[in-house]
Amino acid sequence: MDLSLVWLAIIAFAIFAYVVMDGFDLGIGILFPSLAVGEERDQAMNSIAPFWDGNETWLVLGGGALFAAFPMVYAIVLPATYPLMIAMLLGLIFRGAAFEFRWRDPRHRAFWDFAFTLGSVVAALAQGITLGAILQGIRVENGAYAGGWLDWLSPFSLLTGVSVVIGYSLLGATWLIWKTEGGSARHARKVAFWLALGTLSALAAVSAATPFLDYAYWRRWFAMPGVMLTSQVPILTLLCSAALLWSLRRGRERMPFFTSLGLFMLGFVGLGISVFPYLVPPTITIWEAAAPRQSQAFMLVGAVVIIPIILAYTAWAYWVFRGKAGVHGYH
Repeated sequence: MDLSLVWLAIIAFAIFAYVVMDGFDLGIGILFPSLAVGEERDQAMNSIAPFWDGNETWLVLGGGALFAAFPMVYAIVLPATYPLMIAMLLGLIFRGAAFEFRWRDPRHRAFWDFAFTLGSVVAALAQGITLGAILQGIRVENGAYAGGWLDWLSPFSLLTGVSVVIGYSLLGATWLIWKTEGGSARHARKVAFWLALGTLSALAAVSAATPFLDYAYWRRWFAMPGVMLTSQVPILTLLCSAALLWSLRRGRERMPFFTSLGLFMLGFVGLGISVFPYLVPPTITIWEAAAPRQSQAFMLVGAVVIIPIILAYTAWAYWVFRGKAGVHGYH
């Protein structure tokens, strides 16, 4: 068994779980200024109160697993994206502090609401720009980062950053449609349709630009016979997009959120098709970045124990709080 591929699958699952679960509460933070002060904002905060900190477990798991299973990736990607990583962590810290203090310091609630939004926007933007920086390629010499402090900054990375902000906003809006009621849900439904169009436009723009970054990307998507397989991704994306827009028009509550997740999943699959088998495009493959097999095998024992536990308590939390969130919490 190729343990490097096993660990790649584990890390990919953890990253996708983080994007899905933390994406909607980051999206709510991005949308927060558009919600009316009072009941709408309180309902939105209550809808994510039982989940937001637990969702970040997947970020810790994915980051820790990446460091342990593919240490060379840390040695290269972190120096290439230090400003982005620092910005993301500060954004997450501001958001977490604002979440707690807006309830305990009502006199300064306007400030904490602003901090909640600012932290959410900064974290989402940093994650998106990091994705773009990795996709456009990182300069490596002798197994180490050989670029400058701002190599990550480019029109393409800014495009992916803005796209992630829009996509997270869509997740936040569709979550509010499902989990809130009254004015909050009505407002979310109004903005969700336009956010869906924005997300689809951003996804199309990133998908169109990516093959031109490197000929290897173009070949994976369009060379025969591989195109017979890769063409299924845009076809499924079109079907999922149609289902999302239909569900919003028909007033469905749950379907918009799950079809939005489907779009993120298909985007994630597309990302995998573009970069495989590289972890640091265009030079470092999965096997070149991997830790020794003995280390991977030892860590796998712990992963087999801890991942089911995380899945179990996450599923339990979402099951317990499966209803609607009102002004005073779930009911």
